Amino acid sequence: MESQENPLRQTNGVDQDATPAPVDMDTAVLLLGAGVTAITHPLLYVKLLIQVGHEPLPPTVGTTMFGRRVLYLPGFFSYAQYIVKVDGKRGLFRGLSSRIMSSAISTVVRSKVKQQMEFLSKKDEQQTSLRKVVKETSNEMIIQFLSRVATHPFHVMSVRCMAQFVGREVKYSGMLTCIVSIFKEEGVAGFYVGVVPHVLGEVLFLWSCNLLAHFINTYAVDESFSQASAVRSYTKFVMGIAVSVLTYPFMLVADLMAVNNCGLTAGLPPHSPIFRSWLHCWNHLSQRGLLFRGSSFFSRRVPVTTLPSIDD
Repeated sequence: MESQENPLRQTNGVDQDATPAPVDMDTAVLLLGAGVTAITHPLLYVKLLIQVGHEPLPPTVGTTMFGRRVLYLPGFFSYAQYIVKVDGKRGLFRGLSSRIMSSAISTVVRSKVKQQMEFLSKKDEQQTSLRKVVKETSNEMIIQFLSRVATHPFHVMSVRCMAQFVGREVKYSGMLTCIVSIFKEEGVAGFYVGVVPHVLGEVLFLWSCNLLAHFINTYAVDESFSQASAVRSYTKFVMGIAVSVLTYPFMLVADLMAVNNCGLTAGLPPHSPIFRSWLHCWNHLSQRGLLFRGSSFFSRRVPVTTLPSIDD
């Protein structure tokens, strides 16, 4: 009976043990990445506008649970509603095409580089746990660096498209227009403005997250604890959240440098000073306590000592 059933399965083109082809998996990953990018784009759009200091809506007076009077800045939903009011629902997806292209290129570059590194690297079973972490992190750093080099031009284009909302410009209306305009005015270097703080932030994030997770799992989690394996599986995730907060200023400076002095209102005085370098930008934000501007979407408040009287 088996000899009769197997030919039938083959003629029907059905193979229960067949695995998806690599091409199909790559396509699925690209489509999934594009979908996630599209869904999260409004969040990053609002975040970018907050980063450049654009606050079109007035703050509201409120009090904390301890009775302290503060000014609350609009959160994500209020900000998004304002964008829809000005540009319509499609306005929430300004700069999306460049981000989707960046996501696709990043996925392909990461996949190809990882395959090459796995092919060239020699597995050493005698490696200590720390050496293994260092080697894996070094590989991740190389992959991240090459991915950033390949995708940063599209990041710059996306940021500038979104920043046009501030001054209502149409200078960067499409991907092709962005490429021509940037190359004509700034040359190849224009596509890599802000890349240094971006790379530094990503490298610092990788090493801090991986090493902290390793030391916590090795020295802080007791083997006798019944849930030790479960705790270890979440350590890197938790460390990632904590370290991302510390490295956020690098991302902020990178985004501001991508807009600075490019002909848009968001990157020119009086809205923003013209920065000589990313260190100048960092010092400017640090002196004003703005290194974490845009890191929160909700409960954004500005403490004040005295508030003007408000008539009903």
